[in-house]
Amino acid sequence: MNLLEQIRSVWRIIGRNKVRSFLTMLGIVIGVMAVIIVMSVGAGAQSLILNQIKGMGSNLIGILPGKADEKGPPASVMGVVITTLKTDDIKALVKDIPTLTAGTGYVKGAETINWGEQKTDTNFTGVSAEFIDVEDAPVERGRFFTEEEDRTAARVVVLGSSVAEDLFGDQDPLDKQIKIKKTLFNIIGVMKKRGSSGMQNQDNQVFVPLNTAQKLLLGINYVSFARVKVDRAENVDSAMEQMAFILRDRHKIDNPENDDFSIRSMAQGLDAVTSITNALKMFLAAIAAIALVVGGIGIMNIMLAAVQERTREIGLRKALGAKNRDIIIQFLVESITITLIGGIIGIILGILISYAVAKTAQGMGYNWDFVVSLSAIAVGCVVSVGVGLLFGIVPARRASRLDPIEALRHE
Repeated sequence: MNLLEQIRSVWRIIGRNKVRSFLTMLGIVIGVMAVIIVMSVGAGAQSLILNQIKGMGSNLIGILPGKADEKGPPASVMGVVITTLKTDDIKALVKDIPTLTAGTGYVKGAETINWGEQKTDTNFTGVSAEFIDVEDAPVERGRFFTEEEDRTAARVVVLGSSVAEDLFGDQDPLDKQIKIKKTLFNIIGVMKKRGSSGMQNQDNQVFVPLNTAQKLLLGINYVSFARVKVDRAENVDSAMEQMAFILRDRHKIDNPENDDFSIRSMAQGLDAVTSITNALKMFLAAIAAIALVVGGIGIMNIMLAAVQERTREIGLRKALGAKNRDIIIQFLVESITITLIGGIIGIILGILISYAVAKTAQGMGYNWDFVVSLSAIAVGCVVSVGVGLLFGIVPARRASRLDPIEALRHE
């Protein structure tokens, strides 16, 4: 029996046992669909983060407290509090390096903000007056605070657009007062809607002067991280070298191995984020692939049952001259055909669900790309055939070893 006849025979068998064939395929459908969804959604989430980092500009440099090495980022990224980076460090960098046009430190906290009977849970961010120049963050109404207000720890606040809407609705929030940690702040501005950046909603936060946040709200004298802006992208590398030199001098560090800070450009940040998200994406895909193994075991069990059920048929074929190789090929073709059909269905469902996820994210305002790579589709097909081959070999070999006389006697 040639391959075409084998496939026709498989189609007849699938048609006779529609429910069993569907249940056999189901595990493969779910497994391949899960792999496609995880890889597509992972690529979409990666594009969201990378697009937002790119949108901040290629001429930004970030400074983190703590030393980073080749094995990973500084401990401050993992939530460890490191107090080596100060506001004066950032001011000195901007003052002493001509190519730096602006810089700000950042501190953050979470708090319930009250206005009369209205309240909302949000994040407050302490930044300097140069924040709007560093991040190109426009103010929609009112104004941002000044260097003088930052220096004197003024109790002023600029609201994110979502916070303004949650607290005041259609009312004008300017010149009203809100309470943060029992301290009253005068509202002087509302930021323009910015959407999400990284994993944070930029509109669901409020901005206060850095000095105010440090002294009145957090009781600290350091910054969590900082960003500086370079006049042109081609000056980034030289600016980073000068920044390292100045910070070592200010922190009295003679050996670069003892640095208590980390300096990264946006390009380096993109590389690091891409590497981390790629690893996470592959890890999640591997977890999803476990469903393929479960589906393969299910196929093997059902095919073993089919061998028992079709013992007389196998005996008759062998009595008519079919060789062991013919029986093995018959069952392998059947197993591979079922898994390949299941894989194709899983690919189609995975693409449709991934498309729905991407459109939903885009409808919510996220810069989310719909990504389904040809490699993912190819992997889905190859894995489906591989599972059919791997888990079909045991039932096929068992069928080929049946004694034709005993098989014909089987009831």
